[in-house]
Amino acid sequence: MVPEPFTFRRLCRGVVVCLAVVAFAFAGLVAFSGTSQAAAQGPCDIYAAGGTPCVAAHSTTRALFASYNGPLYQVQRASDGAVHDVGVVSAGGVANAAAQDSFCAGTTCTITRVYDQTGGGNTLVYQGPGGTGGADTAATATTEAIGVGGQKAYALYINPGNSYFAYNSSGGVPTGSSPEGEYMVTSGTHVNNGCCFDYGNTEIDHLADGNGAMDAINFGTECWFGGCSGTGPWVQADLENGLFSGGTKTWNPNQVSQTSRFVTAMLKNNGTTQMALKGANAQSGSLTQLYSGALPSGWPMRKQGAVILGSGGDCCQTNRNASAGTFYEGAMVKGYPSDATDAAVQANIAAAGYSTGTTSPFTPGAKVSLQATTSCCTGDYLQHDSSDDKVVIAPVTSSSSTTDKGNATWVVRAGLADSNCVSFESANASGRYLRHYAFQLHLQPDDGSSQFAADATFCSKPGNSGTGYSLQSFNYPAKYIRHYRFTGYVASNGGTNAWDTTASWAQDTSWLAAAPWS
Repeated sequence: MVPEPFTFRRLCRGVVVCLAVVAFAFAGLVAFSGTSQAAAQGPCDIYAAGGTPCVAAHSTTRALFASYNGPLYQVQRASDGAVHDVGVVSAGGVANAAAQDSFCAGTTCTITRVYDQTGGGNTLVYQGPGGTGGADTAATATTEAIGVGGQKAYALYINPGNSYFAYNSSGGVPTGSSPEGEYMVTSGTHVNNGCCFDYGNTEIDHLADGNGAMDAINFGTECWFGGCSGTGPWVQADLENGLFSGGTKTWNPNQVSQTSRFVTAMLKNNGTTQMALKGANAQSGSLTQLYSGALPSGWPMRKQGAVILGSGGDCCQTNRNASAGTFYEGAMVKGYPSDATDAAVQANIAAAGYSTGTTSPFTPGAKVSLQATTSCCTGDYLQHDSSDDKVVIAPVTSSSSTTDKGNATWVVRAGLADSNCVSFESANASGRYLRHYAFQLHLQPDDGSSQFAADATFCSKPGNSGTGYSLQSFNYPAKYIRHYRFTGYVASNGGTNAWDTTASWAQDTSWLAAAPWS
């Protein structure tokens, strides 16, 4: 990136850059669907009411208890190795994806931990150097963004070579022949036949310790004993030395391929005589009973009480995980949940509102502040000067003046030239819009001309850097709103103008839709 010059504007505002970053991190505000509301009940509240309390609860998307207000997962930056805990927007709510976006702006991040929301200490850590040890690596944190109740969240998107493990001898995970239930929300579209995309109870020594040493949900297209019907993916039970579609090695004819974009997978096992498998579309509908009956003969339950995610029990200290899958949330419970409890948990999952997209922050009438994502400038926001009509980036913090906060806040309007796009009106200078003139950004009053309308219209696109949003010029579609030397332009990725430089173009043209300062 071309170095930013040290200007008077930078001198008089630069002293608060660090405060801006800190303030944003603590603010934890998301502008994807307005104010987040805490859940009245989470899956683990439902399990507790049914007499089968959660002993482990993991998610990168939301709180699984209505009262939970702690961290969901940890991300680590590639640029400097720093780590950050991503929590919820509010107690019982959705993950604060904006905090991850801010921390990871200008670099890549991995998910190194998924915290146990029960407080029992069964936090999942990646199975690799710097984690729990082993041959695997942590999954990339930004591979899949989804919506939960209209708000942005990130999945734990596991590819071969990624996996997670937890063991706490006092963590309360059932051992031996004690009864246990488990569920996870996963994806029916990101799967393979590698061994073994599991979530649940596993060996503490990372070895295959014999039949019955595991009790984990398996989801994928692997047909362990042969004779499978259909193409999968299927909800099966990994009981070590076998993936079971039912109570025997013979294929269970009641199995159903679970191909929904979001899938609820359930396994429960009373430890001595009985187990059940269930599956459902996690967005709507009720559970399908795939199997309910006797445990497989020759597989006595002798669980060890560790927790696995994304691999089989004999992975991954010297070998690498071969499976692929997506994890959004899951929990393990003590006891054998009732069918009524299972149904209530599925209803809660469906009500959470999993979707492939989020509500756009650029809805006409909404207010938004546009935060830079380039590593140099993550405390800076796009704003107009008070002394002239130029548009720049500069720091804003909670202690900034009312004027500065207003200058950095925009009211989204339907695009003046195309209602499928947007225009940005100043929050404290009514009737004045962000527009480009000679490719530089200005704040000017709408003169009613078609030229002004075109210059003041921008189309929202996914961030060119993979983070946030990029704002494409309506009448120069190869150009996007960019900051260059702290000044706003519309710029192409390469060209004759200085501000068209390819250095940091993707980052400089990517913006976070942050909570409005005013």
